[in-house]
Amino acid sequence: MIAIIDYGMGNLGSVLNMFKYIGVNAKVTSDFNEIKKAQKILLPGVGSFDKAMERINNYGLREILDEQALLQKKPVLGICLGMQLLTRGSEEGSLPGLGWIDASASRFPLIPKLRIPHMGWNSVTPLTPSPLTENLPYDSRFYFVHSFSVHVDKAENSILKCSYGIDFDAAIQKENIYGAQFHPEKSHKYGMQLLKNFAHLT
Repeated sequence: MIAIIDYGMGNLGSVLNMFKYIGVNAKVTSDFNEIKKAQKILLPGVGSFDKAMERINNYGLREILDEQALLQKKPVLGICLGMQLLTRGSEEGSLPGLGWIDASASRFPLIPKLRIPHMGWNSVTPLTPSPLTENLPYDSRFYFVHSFSVHVDKAENSILKCSYGIDFDAAIQKENIYGAQFHPEKSHKYGMQLLKNFAHLT
């Protein structure tokens, strides 16, 4: 079972529906026992960085997430804001992130005619091979909605790159921890393949 973490922010219903559509057992939960029983964890997120971290901390989720990700080594996937929470922090706020991946999030630069947020379909370029991106065609496209972009410290942690005014990391990985800046649940066949890959991780 995949535990979709409910901390009050994120497209919980659409993520759950996509897992159901591809035949994967998943559950929206904030229950510590359910999280401990899960084989994998998905961290969604829509909204502001500090508000998300406040809720994770206030709900008492930080400790159990650290335990499951860092000690139990369960596969974890953060999507959209959930990916940014995996990093040290973001220019959007002042609170530290989970810090599981050496990276940070920064605001898109003000470039003439560049609309912020970055919203819509965009192609990605594969970099470091990863089980999360297996069987994705080279010209894969995903649906993005974000005003802040993630940049990893080490190139080996970048598995998909995207360009929107600047180059940024569209998907990242460090050991059992994965992140996707785009919304796989809104990215049709490409998103379905990525979520299938995550569901089949061992």
